[in-house]
Amino acid sequence: MAEIKRILVANRGEIALRAIRTIKEMGKEAVAVYSTADKGSEYLKLADAAICIGKAPSKESYLNIPAIISAAEISGCDAVFPGYGFLSENQHFVEICTHHNIKFIGPTPEVMVLMSDKSKAKEVMVAAGVPVVPGSDGAIHNIADAKKRAKEVGYPIILKAAAGGGGRGMRVVEDESYIENAFLAAESEALSAFGDGTIYMEKFIKNPRHIEVQVIADSHGNVLHIGERDCSMQRRHQKLIEETPAVVLTPEVRERLHESAVRATKYIKYEGAGTFEYLLDADLNFYFMEMNTRLQVEHCVSEMVSDLDLVKMMIEVAEGKTLPPQESIILAGHSIECRITAEDPVRFLPCPGKINTWIAPGGKDVRIDSHAHAGYIVPPTYDSMIGKLIVRGKDRADAIARMHRALSEFHISGIKTTIPFHLKMMENPDFINNNFDTKYLERYNG
Repeated sequence: MAEIKRILVANRGEIALRAIRTIKEMGKEAVAVYSTADKGSEYLKLADAAICIGKAPSKESYLNIPAIISAAEISGCDAVFPGYGFLSENQHFVEICTHHNIKFIGPTPEVMVLMSDKSKAKEVMVAAGVPVVPGSDGAIHNIADAKKRAKEVGYPIILKAAAGGGGRGMRVVEDESYIENAFLAAESEALSAFGDGTIYMEKFIKNPRHIEVQVIADSHGNVLHIGERDCSMQRRHQKLIEETPAVVLTPEVRERLHESAVRATKYIKYEGAGTFEYLLDADLNFYFMEMNTRLQVEHCVSEMVSDLDLVKMMIEVAEGKTLPPQESIILAGHSIECRITAEDPVRFLPCPGKINTWIAPGGKDVRIDSHAHAGYIVPPTYDSMIGKLIVRGKDRADAIARMHRALSEFHISGIKTTIPFHLKMMENPDFINNNFDTKYLERYNG
């Protein structure tokens, strides 16, 4: 593979800025794209070129494949970096990039297809010898099928959209009297949200932890893990706080978890950065949930404890370079990330508008990934995340203390943000004592 010289960043906001910085540090050229809603964003000035690709709605800009391909061609880009969200897991987009001799910095479309349908992905993981949650062998076709499979699996069960994400198309069913309505509701929601009403079933694990493993693989068959992350602090299946390492794990379980993810990555012949997500029960049994065939929002905590640049590694893998040995990856300390969103910190309702004041924290082992600033207008069109605050400490207690200090320094006015929520969590005895799960905030009354 040839050296990549000019990369189009097919995304917006903080991940676009984060990618532009790495691309420039590598001595390469970065081309940014933007919608009319993002026109005038300061980070666009840091790119070597910036091209408008359409109006504010995502389908007319950041999901507009012809416009993005045209932008890449007229600007002479030989590669595309997708970031996360938008087209990052769209196999059709990858195929079109390939057709136009533009390198997609990520996995092949074949692997994307394999992992995008969660019921099929589960079958592949079983073949790879990875533990999976007991459930249906493939899709549930009708209500009678759902009732039959539920009896075999045992209640409670959870119905999930095969093409789903973000908690949509999901229903928990405690007993048979609710399964008919739950199946119809999940199917309808999945069809509306994803254009695909396919539903599958799993045993519902009560109050699990959400643990994921960061992997990266090259085109020569080498696979690295960059440790694991605990993403259990969630609201409506949306992650709010992420950290590494997952202190709930024993050394023996952690080793088996990492080995599982590496084995699965090799089995599917993956290339690029990806994440294996697992549910962890009260007895520390872990079960494969899904694979994200892209960079994750929370990749920063893995970078903090490893001193690696995952975007740089993704670009080098796309150029055909060989990854270093696993033994060279040293994980040190503890890192925590808080997602800062333009939302009401109690009801978590979006709060777009103009930022009047932006005073960001600093100091040792404090990192901020954000495109926002004083005077920036948060548009109502896109995801409400305006930044990520990431810290590292020598251990978890040190990281919590540093995060609390950094949050206390972070001052944003003009809009509401989730900073007050995160401050409460850093003072919360349950969080401090690692006594929480994915359902914690549903029970929390603080």
